[in-house]
Amino acid sequence: MLSFDWSIFTVHEFRYSRWLVEGLWITLKISAISMVFAMVLGTIFGIGRLSRSRIIRWISAPYIEFFRNTPLVIQLFFWYFGADFLFHFLMYLAGHLGFISPAISHYVVGKIDGIRLYYNRGESEFISGIVGLSVYTSAFIAEIVRAGIQSIPTGQLEAARSTGLSTTQALRYIILPQAFRIIVPPLITQFLNLTKNSSQAMAIGVMELTYMARQVEAYTFRGFEAFTAATIIYLILSLIISFTLNWYDKHTSIENMAKRKEREYSKLQEALG
Repeated sequence: MLSFDWSIFTVHEFRYSRWLVEGLWITLKISAISMVFAMVLGTIFGIGRLSRSRIIRWISAPYIEFFRNTPLVIQLFFWYFGADFLFHFLMYLAGHLGFISPAISHYVVGKIDGIRLYYNRGESEFISGIVGLSVYTSAFIAEIVRAGIQSIPTGQLEAARSTGLSTTQALRYIILPQAFRIIVPPLITQFLNLTKNSSQAMAIGVMELTYMARQVEAYTFRGFEAFTAATIIYLILSLIISFTLNWYDKHTSIENMAKRKEREYSKLQEALG
């Protein structure tokens, strides 16, 4: 008969509970940092898909399609194992094709390797996880940003340019603020997906929540309890993120902002008599 023992989280001065808390902290860090980079990259490549420059479109489209349509875990392995080889290969190629001096190529490679060995201290897994999650999620965000921009009537961009604004200024001050209000719901989904996808960083040795739950299971042989606790933590974390972003979406919507301005105007009229 199956029996469950939840006391494993209280023995040894809450040792296994602390492991899960440490894993949660790593999950929060890697998710938050990756969200920032994913938003920046996604916005850049989303705008790039709509650029008038054929070169920018040719760069943006393959980036989005490649990272959207390849498994995240494969990308994580690439950034962890393959990025170093790719860097050395490109520097070697640049040196021998005459783009830079071979001496400079060897010097740069040596310096980068020395800096990485000195400062690495077990952080390569964490950094590779951030890069993999950021790039993977940014490809989805880029399509969301592109759709948000395309949902704005083209006449607004033309009107902005007719007033003397450049295309960049029109995007920054007129188009993007409206587009980002529209795309908040799908962005919430991507942020939730990123948080849950961070568990795949376990594959390259990032000691996040799922990794630590597996460690608890390995030491206690209580897999059900360990992974149930991790599942509950993920659920609570996802609900908090969803509630926070939905609250932000509600309070920054155009309808609510218009109502607040209307109330402020009414109060001002009452104050003036």
